[in-house]
Amino acid sequence: MKKITNRGLHRDIAYFYVGLLIMFSFSGIILNHRQDIYPKEYVIDSKEVNITLPEDAKEINKEFLVNATKELKLTYENHRIRNGSLRVYFDGRAILDADLKTGKGILEFKRLVPFVGQSILLHQTTNSFWIWYSDIFGISILVLSFTGMFISAGKNTFKKRGWKLALAGLLFPVIFLLLLA
Repeated sequence: MKKITNRGLHRDIAYFYVGLLIMFSFSGIILNHRQDIYPKEYVIDSKEVNITLPEDAKEINKEFLVNATKELKLTYENHRIRNGSLRVYFDGRAILDADLKTGKGILEFKRLVPFVGQSILLHQTTNSFWIWYSDIFGISILVLSFTGMFISAGKNTFKKRGWKLALAGLLFPVIFLLLLA
């Protein structure tokens, strides 16, 4: 049996997860800039709608919205009220945004942007298989980090030089977190 080395373990885990690392990095960068660009989905059709809403927003609930949007022939999923507007989510990526006072709104039908939209979903998925896979991925990244510290030999070892870079790299998120508090 072949001896497992830091270098071999590091290499094999990196090969196994290189696709996921690229996808997570790519979609993470996009999510960091979602206020400016949000390429998860795009509108394929839209139409103006008008629904009669009660004066008291507290009366707007699932039962009310299912009845009020019956003629749209869409399946209600969820809704939210924020800043004087109502947003209703329907099955099949349909979203209705309406003004709470007038009931006038826009119904948009959306589709995921190929590849980009699906990769963003990886950050939002919470099914049990993906959670376990992501946990194993996280542990593997820890193994990559620790094995990577001991691959170099000579004057560039972790003990001689690497710890300084690791400490500097650790300071950035710590300082950022302290500034957020």
